[in-house]
Amino acid sequence: MLCPKCRQPLDEGEESYVCCAGASLQWHCTQCAKVSEGFAFPYGRCPHCAGVLEPRAGHALDDDATLAGIRSAFEIELGGEAFYRRAAADAGEAALRELFARFAAMEREHMRTLARRYHVAVPQRSSAIDADLAALLAGIEPRPADAENLFRVAIALERRAVAFFERRAAAAPAASPERGLYRELAAEEREHAALLATERARWRAGRGGLLGVG
Repeated sequence: MLCPKCRQPLDEGEESYVCCAGASLQWHCTQCAKVSEGFAFPYGRCPHCAGVLEPRAGHALDDDATLAGIRSAFEIELGGEAFYRRAAADAGEAALRELFARFAAMEREHMRTLARRYHVAVPQRSSAIDADLAALLAGIEPRPADAENLFRVAIALERRAVAFFERRAAAAPAASPERGLYRELAAEEREHAALLATERARWRAGRGGLLGVG
């Protein structure tokens, strides 16, 4: 069975699904005023100056609650990938560089999963995000980009995502598709946070990481 909108194959027996094909629009940066086009950007920020993005007037999208939730998931994954790529570049130790490179690849794979699940193209990579900006977005005090701080920021970002989706789930009507979607996305981010916490504990103990680094 194929999706009638984008013609991608559906899983056997799948009766209810979300298709985001063609859900691209133009965004206007409230800070630098540049226009960007795409389904999602890291943390919903401008790829040029990290300012806040808003839908460009005259290019509004049919942005219902479910689609907004899927876009939020991509924004978080894109932001995580961009941060991990910067963390890999900034890390002083080879093992740590490889570890964060693997985290970046993990986020990219998560986006591929979301893309298959919700029928949307994987967004293009954005510029690597500075550790201080990532710390700001995570709501924690920025510190020098050493190993412990990089783990600290990464875990805070994942936990922030969990809290975001849990709040959205709680606010959605009971038994609604939106609540189910947000609970599913919260569970995904909770798993990411737990994996990062485990990796940090193994790093502190001088043990090899679960992602094959060490």
